[in-house]
Amino acid sequence: MLSANFTAWAQPEGPRVVLVPGPASVPITGTYTLAFRLRGEALADYSGFPDLEGFKKAGKTSTTTTQIVAGQRFTELTLTQRYAPYGEGDYAIKPFQLMVNGVRVRSGGGTVHVGPAVVALPPARAPAAGTAPLQGVGALDQLFGKPKPTLYLDVPDRGALALEADRRQVYVGEGVRVALSFYLRPADQAVLAFHDFDDQLPRLIGQLRQTTAWEVPAAEQRVLPDTVRRGGELLLRFRLAETTYYPLTAQPLRFPPLALTMTKFRLLKKPEPGVDGRLAQYKTYLAPALAVAVRPLPARRGGGPPAAVGHYQLRESISRTEFAAGQVFGYTFGVEGRGNLGALPPPVLAPRPGLAVYGPEVRDEPLPGGGGRKLFRYRLVPQRPGPLPLDSLLQLAVFDPVTGRYDTLRSALRLQIRAGAPAAALAPAVANAAPADPFYGPAIARADTVWQPLDAYGQARRYAGGLLVALLGLATAGWWQARRRSG
Repeated sequence: MLSANFTAWAQPEGPRVVLVPGPASVPITGTYTLAFRLRGEALADYSGFPDLEGFKKAGKTSTTTTQIVAGQRFTELTLTQRYAPYGEGDYAIKPFQLMVNGVRVRSGGGTVHVGPAVVALPPARAPAAGTAPLQGVGALDQLFGKPKPTLYLDVPDRGALALEADRRQVYVGEGVRVALSFYLRPADQAVLAFHDFDDQLPRLIGQLRQTTAWEVPAAEQRVLPDTVRRGGELLLRFRLAETTYYPLTAQPLRFPPLALTMTKFRLLKKPEPGVDGRLAQYKTYLAPALAVAVRPLPARRGGGPPAAVGHYQLRESISRTEFAAGQVFGYTFGVEGRGNLGALPPPVLAPRPGLAVYGPEVRDEPLPGGGGRKLFRYRLVPQRPGPLPLDSLLQLAVFDPVTGRYDTLRSALRLQIRAGAPAAALAPAVANAAPADPFYGPAIARADTVWQPLDAYGQARRYAGGLLVALLGLATAGWWQARRRSG
């Protein structure tokens, strides 16, 4: 396991840096960790932690401790990278190295075992015995005794944990957005607070994973509330997690019931100056199970390759308006809309005699308001004059879940290729071959277009040889004149 095979070292000079080994095994709902410990110096810079196969990075945490030994103060900082596992099994951790404040630390790697899920959260959970009580309560308990619950009022709240999907039925390959949110009234913020959130959230996200769907999580961001109306009431909504699922099979997506433990404060019935009027307890909120039905795609006439599922439109562009045999021109086949653009295949390319096709270069672009665009850029070189219908060259079969019908995205351009261009016209075509290149594009555009003779290097050698002979002659004449005068 990793804890046995993990090796770490640091240079003897400078701050002491060591790697902290991760656990040998973790549950599917838990997190695996890698960390380094820096002693005796503030953290200035460090390289990123490695990406681990079978895991997704789930944030970092840092802790700093200070000790005083023999009158000297020692500071120790521990930076921890958390990883959430994708599935159960044994995973190999490849050797890696980190740079911390200019010190190189290395790991020999190892293995980690991801086991089944842990037992679900109990209805209510209090801190384990022996742990520190909440903010300053321990000192007050020792002086005045523990607070009596009968002196505190339990204020009702409208907090609710909800697991919501934007649709309850989708086709295979169609996306469904599932969000885990916590709702509460603005006034409830005085009596509710998140408890052990960094440990609870990875477990909740682990329970949302689906083995039969392509998952695209939303961009990681801070948990900030937004204001919504639910049932005619104004509420605050905290989005804890949001993921879009694209089913790969007709098996339904089933999400289990989820539980979130919050800190619930009871308020003192008769508040007194200088006394904390809140008593912390724990309350668990439950979100019921959720199921999303998945419909298989209807039969397609004529068969053919699998169709891309999504609400797409074709956006095409071309780099020139006149075309000649032997000239290069660029053609972009763009697909725009909503769907799993990450899994969208290139359009089917039909072979055509007398036409050379290079590419495609693929680029993804997000669009404001959701959706996106995927561009396939080709380089085309027609080798003979005549008509060139692009609709018979590039095609993409799609299934639109909005209409429930199949369609084929094909170009509407029909080009007319004229006879071969003169040699001077080839320069713009070559310059246009890579207009998006950050170096060669501008360099070629600024290049001198004046034709140069093929024997330019030979002429330069002849000129240099003649110049050397002339200089040698001048040197000889000067030497002869100087000798003559001295004689």
